[in-house]
Amino acid sequence: MIRTLPRLLAVLAAVAVAVPIAPAGAMAEPTPPTLTWAVQPANQQGPDGRRWVERTLDPGQVVTERLAVRNFSDRNTVFSLKAADGYLTDKGRFNMLPSNQKSVDGGTWIKVRDKVTVGPKATVVVPFTITVPPDARAGDHPAGIAATVTATGGTVAVESRVGFRVMMRVSGTITASLAVDDLTTTYRHSWNPFSAGTIRVRYTTRNDGSVGVTGRGRVTTAELFGVTKHSAQADVQETLPGGTREVDLRVPGVWALGRLRTTVELTPAVFAGDTSGAEIRPTTATVTVWTLPWPQLILAAILIGAFFALSILIRRRRRRLATLLAKAREEGRAEALVD
Repeated sequence: MIRTLPRLLAVLAAVAVAVPIAPAGAMAEPTPPTLTWAVQPANQQGPDGRRWVERTLDPGQVVTERLAVRNFSDRNTVFSLKAADGYLTDKGRFNMLPSNQKSVDGGTWIKVRDKVTVGPKATVVVPFTITVPPDARAGDHPAGIAATVTATGGTVAVESRVGFRVMMRVSGTITASLAVDDLTTTYRHSWNPFSAGTIRVRYTTRNDGSVGVTGRGRVTTAELFGVTKHSAQADVQETLPGGTREVDLRVPGVWALGRLRTTVELTPAVFAGDTSGAEIRPTTATVTVWTLPWPQLILAAILIGAFFALSILIRRRRRRLATLLAKAREEGRAEALVD
């Protein structure tokens, strides 16, 4: 256990530091010691090396798991133990609902004691139970469980928590599916008339299946009614049921030659756990935008204008030359008559 301390500190430890500010002219109070702790899945002896709890359960099943709260500070500390629904942040990091938000799914299945007191440099193993409702929907029901400490300073209370995810999958037929919402495309010309432009593609992927998935994605833009195509990869990171991901990418090398048809293709893959019997639902979405090759049209207009201007200039010079020649002939005839 002692040998694993540095690794556990690097991966799981969180620090909550509170420093009171003394009023002007008063003697500064001493800074309280740093409180550092870790929470991990455990067995009866202590942390068992798992990063999180992952279980496949039947509807109505009840199981007992354990967690270990490790206090690395030099004082007794009372930790509050809380469970809540889990979700992924916009950056793909797992988190659990804050205390002021009510859980409605997997977080309500976990029961654990409210508080635990852990001595200095000590570890306490705490059991908790998972009770799956008899009518639970097949698929993933993510949750988190954490040990928290609340520090108050004046009228502000700051809750610091450290925990891990509890991934619960209810057995049955599961569905892996990703929907494409709000698909839009915008064409951006290259004002170099000899260079192609770029299609900007924006959409939202939404996990409308029952399990966490990743996805293989491809965006293809066809021009000249499908004669020429340009593609870009658009893979989807882990997304939990009901979660969304914003996608913003560009497809280069596209010429503005009328209708541009852009298609998004996504094939989901179950992120973890038993995938046998999973129903995989690929999806496709298409949007069309009409464009005109303005830089090329402007260049053509300039060339045509230059051609006509040059033609007019040449005709004027020819007429002037013809006039000068005619005048010279008249002068020559006049001189001949005088002689």
